[in-house]
Amino acid sequence: MNLLILAAYGQIARIVEDRILSEPDFKDVTLTLGLRKSDRLSRLGANPRVTVAEVDLEDRADIDAVMKGQDLVFVDVVDHDPDNAMTRNVIASMKANKVDRVIFANVAGIYGEVPGTFGRWNAEMVGRGLPTAAASDRLLRESGLDYTTLRLCWLTDRDEVRYVTTRRDETFKGVSGSRKSAADLILRIVKDPTIGANDSLGIADPTTEGSDRPVY
Repeated sequence: MNLLILAAYGQIARIVEDRILSEPDFKDVTLTLGLRKSDRLSRLGANPRVTVAEVDLEDRADIDAVMKGQDLVFVDVVDHDPDNAMTRNVIASMKANKVDRVIFANVAGIYGEVPGTFGRWNAEMVGRGLPTAAASDRLLRESGLDYTTLRLCWLTDRDEVRYVTTRRDETFKGVSGSRKSAADLILRIVKDPTIGANDSLGIADPTTEGSDRPVY
């Protein structure tokens, strides 16, 4: 499999990259890593399974330069652009290069699916970012691509991998979760791209269910 990771210096992305390069289950995965400053991942550049490239998601030509021949794309940034340029560029490049499968990071709350006191607090904290994040999801849903919107909660650096997922039409469960858990779900999709296909998956630690604020 050829996996393209965009915004590849993101914290979740780096966990995914390290696991792919160190675990036998992913020995046949080849990585292309696109980020604004490629020297940040120069440590990986010597690996024969890795290509590192400078990619500005606001620049369609940059994305086109790394898109050809990919099997799966993971975008590790939430699109809060007023015009959703990042999402539009990724979609257009994927279609032009006949790449179909994408996982795109997003935030919990874009459907009003986060309940109670925490849901109100979450909406207030994300603020003006919610409409643009929801628009990014809508563009993916209408794109005709085989997409997964990954709705992330308030993230922690805890070591445990423990999570529950919820679908688009289900109430979000939990308030926090580890970045390692989010990376684990992405890697499950790498192994089996049918997981979360044409859907929106919320992810959180179920032990944080019922809390009014993020649990760190």
